[in-house]
Amino acid sequence: MSGLSQDQIDTFRNEGCIVIPNELSSEQLSSLMAKSKMLLDEFDLRNHPRTRFLTGANGTEHVGSDYFLNSSDKVHFFFEEKAFDENGELTKPKAQTINKIGHALHTLDPVFHNVSLSKRNVAIVRDLGYKDPRILQSMLICKQPEIGGEVPTHQDATFLYTEPQSAVGFWYALEDCVLENGALEFVPGSHKTSQVYQRFVRTNPGTGFEAVPGTTKYDEPDPSAFKPLECKAGSLVLIHNSVLHRSSPNLSQKSRFAYAFHVIDSTSKYDHKNWLQIPATGGTNFTRLVV
Repeated sequence: MSGLSQDQIDTFRNEGCIVIPNELSSEQLSSLMAKSKMLLDEFDLRNHPRTRFLTGANGTEHVGSDYFLNSSDKVHFFFEEKAFDENGELTKPKAQTINKIGHALHTLDPVFHNVSLSKRNVAIVRDLGYKDPRILQSMLICKQPEIGGEVPTHQDATFLYTEPQSAVGFWYALEDCVLENGALEFVPGSHKTSQVYQRFVRTNPGTGFEAVPGTTKYDEPDPSAFKPLECKAGSLVLIHNSVLHRSSPNLSQKSRFAYAFHVIDSTSKYDHKNWLQIPATGGTNFTRLVV
């Protein structure tokens, strides 16, 4: 099975992101969307806490909650920030209020499992130099119409910290992604110049951000520095752990579904401080990416 071309490898290493069109077949795309809709339609609101996934500067409501921390090896549902009104009632039909579903779709759902653990993905991480690749989390990101929340500038390594840094994001567009519905944007080459200055850790109880010794915070890039990653449904976006990226709120009438999972190299150190542990009580029982 072929992986990446040398041009693709060079682009990823130089820019920090790359879009690979037509990565999913029409059958895979239909299957993933059908399963996504089924999950959203069938989840029982009565059995799930109303945990909102807040992604802005004040996004702390979900942080430290047992429901969030225990989602590492389960399929949990997280609401958009604007899913509820001041009376606690849903502002949209139930299926249009979920921000994301995570974080173990790649192990617990056959449809997502088959896309994640594929010969093609084994070849991709091989070409990126991984020695012992492990999938540690996965999620369906819904970016709902009109209420899909902003994701501010960040680096994935903040949340999936290893020494040395090794995380790479596999981000599949399940619907067409344009600026109007919150397409990804990134700063080309920023992974070479922006230090990972903090990490998201368990603080017992709860979670918080811890400074990485010997680093300094990057300056917020000028808006003109961001390059949109507009792409068609079925595209794969590979995201470097340290590249600066973001997405705007979705104020349009169209959702922006995406399936994402992250891979680390187990030859790097992944310690007990990281928020994501499998099992949730502590451990690194991550899924080996082999077929």
